[in-house]
Amino acid sequence: MVRSLWTAATGMRAQQTNVDTIAHNLSNVNTAGYKTEVNGFKSLLYQTIQTKTTTANGENKPVGAQVGLGVRNASITSIFTDGALLASANETDFGLSGKGFFSVQGEDGNTYYTRSGNFNWAINREGGVMLANADGLPVLDSTGQPISFGPEYVVSKITVTHDGQFCYPDEANQPQPLGITFGIYQFSNPAGLEKSDSGLYVQSAASGQPRNEATDAALDRTKISQGYIEGSNVQVVDEMVNLITAQRAYELNSKAITASDEMLQQANNLR
Repeated sequence: MVRSLWTAATGMRAQQTNVDTIAHNLSNVNTAGYKTEVNGFKSLLYQTIQTKTTTANGENKPVGAQVGLGVRNASITSIFTDGALLASANETDFGLSGKGFFSVQGEDGNTYYTRSGNFNWAINREGGVMLANADGLPVLDSTGQPISFGPEYVVSKITVTHDGQFCYPDEANQPQPLGITFGIYQFSNPAGLEKSDSGLYVQSAASGQPRNEATDAALDRTKISQGYIEGSNVQVVDEMVNLITAQRAYELNSKAITASDEMLQQANNLR
């Protein structure tokens, strides 16, 4: 009877984590570049009650008897499908369509990756401007350097092509490439990236090394859309269905605990 109490308790803990993940998804439904997360579960150890050979006559049995001891959370995986491109009045908003990530330089000097393209111009140390994210972290180009321009450039005239090249109009008002390209990187296993705050991801052993689209011809290029922002890929209807399912599973596990408690009470009342 004690086994059923602990087994049901593991189910309640697992479903609580599931509800936490769903709530996190719903809270980020309007977060730019957010990727929905999905819980994975795995069963715990099995306890062998009877082996395949324990019969009254000592004969072999085709199957034994094993009782499972519950469940636990195995993983919380991000689903990196594209979110919808939402029109923006900000010329420094950029939406990605494809498998690539923007790269930014953190305060610790390390490179971080993000799908959130809501950038802004900031003043750099030389008196010019640099492209930065909402936290002021410099956005990097394809060579790993901050994207910056001198004070002679009018930022409102800077445009970006679909392949990430920054352009500036010449005397004939025709956009000309400036030799600076967005640093867009892909990973063999993006689900293996470690999550950080502010929508940033960190390279890990599970994700593999970042692959630069500007130098790796084997990669499909990611399309960059200026004046758009990639929205969250959270599907509210799906999350609400998942929430109802998780809530019902939590209730069933609690009922199993109640049933086990009542059975123990009956056993204690035996005379």
